[in-house]
Amino acid sequence: MIKAIIFDFGDVFINLDKEGTNRKLSEMNVKDLPESISVKNREYEQGFVTSDEISEHYRTQFPQIEKEDFLNSWNSMILEFPEYRLKFIQKLSEEKDYKLILLSNTNENHIEHIKTKVPFYEDFKKCFDAFYLSHEIGMRKPNPDIFEFVLDAHDLEPGNCLFIDDTRENTETASRLGLHTWNIEPTREDVIDLFITKKDLF
Repeated sequence: MIKAIIFDFGDVFINLDKEGTNRKLSEMNVKDLPESISVKNREYEQGFVTSDEISEHYRTQFPQIEKEDFLNSWNSMILEFPEYRLKFIQKLSEEKDYKLILLSNTNENHIEHIKTKVPFYEDFKKCFDAFYLSHEIGMRKPNPDIFEFVLDAHDLEPGNCLFIDDTRENTETASRLGLHTWNIEPTREDVIDLFITKKDLF
């Protein structure tokens, strides 16, 4: 019996262009990012690196990047948030049939950008019983500790939870821990069809 639904944010509610940042950087002749950049990106997602530090790291590696250009390229992956998805989660929240939890790998720059881009961000946030952003809790998916943290914090059994995410390695970790999962394919599936696509669980 499903008691809690744990949602990812990007490409579940808000649309993403995951190659947008790389495209923008390539326009500034930034290609073949070194492993140190990937490490810093992961640290930034966990809040171990500040927004100024991640910008400085990129601009030290690639001096041709201006600070504003870096921020614009970084946020270029964030697309629109269809309002019909807000209405979907608002209805779920009003019905109170399930504990609703958001669990997102994200960072300060993206969230600040979303706050300015999405006028109903705070209304969206209020729909959840818990709203966990990786850079605020110091953990990121697909590491098991972030799932164990959520389960322990809400006294949940894995078998009573459904986790929805567009990244397979994240759903694979959750599945190994015993959660039900939906590895959503954003080009052909939509979270609003949850109770059709996963009707066997409800």
